[in-house]
Amino acid sequence: MRALNPPDWTTARTELRELLLSSGWPPSTTADAELALHELIVNAWMHAGNPAPLVVLALRPTRLRVTVCDESPTIPEPRLAPDFAESGRGLHLVRSLTHRFGADPRKQGKAVWFEMDAA
Repeated sequence: MRALNPPDWTTARTELRELLLSSGWPPSTTADAELALHELIVNAWMHAGNPAPLVVLALRPTRLRVTVCDESPTIPEPRLAPDFAESGRGLHLVRSLTHRFGADPRKQGKAVWFEMDAA
């Protein structure tokens, strides 16, 4: 048995929501961005062992970019076809909720990101 201490992503989610809503983004798009952010934070926790990953929010006039950095060098790949496994569908969800996503190696670890275009 092992104890799991999931990350508290409330602050990052709140910051993202306030940023988008104050900039006039629709609530439905904001909710999609929050869910995609949640998936990236959970992945950093579960697969990289990072309970407090660095989250960077960048909002330009017509584009949002969210980046979650962790210390694992392993670049994630979505499964070819989602199955009935307990995990492994998060990146499919991120892909379906956002316009673009990817991962870039860093000096220590990686940065996983997604982008959404303004409606």
